[in-house]
Amino acid sequence: QVQLVESGGGLVQPGGSLRLSCAPSGSIFSINAMGWYRQAPAKQRELVASITRGSQSRYTDAVKGRFTISRDGAKNPVYLQMNSLKPEDTAVYYCFADVMDPDGIPSRSWGQGTQVTVSS
Repeated sequence: QVQLVESGGGLVQPGGSLRLSCAPSGSIFSINAMGWYRQAPAKQRELVASITRGSQSRYTDAVKGRFTISRDGAKNPVYLQMNSLKPEDTAVYYCFADVMDPDGIPSRSWGQGTQVTVSS
């Protein structure tokens, strides 16, 4: 089982930056991809960015060129550097980790969520 602890959310003005962190613990050897979803009020949860064990990253079109996901090894946190923030980036951001148990059964673990508010 994998536990995820997020940090780094907050209030920032448009054009500002924030860095989210997601620290894994538990059966971290079983982690494959990690990443972030976000959910704004009255909207569906959407995938923001993900990164594989081999450091291949993907981004939703709305954040390309502004957000960067990084991960320095399986034991270390995954980070989401968010630059040039816009009011439409306001949401609760959830970290996830895709894991494989010893029997080869995949599952997904979630963080508790961290609020990001972009407002002047």
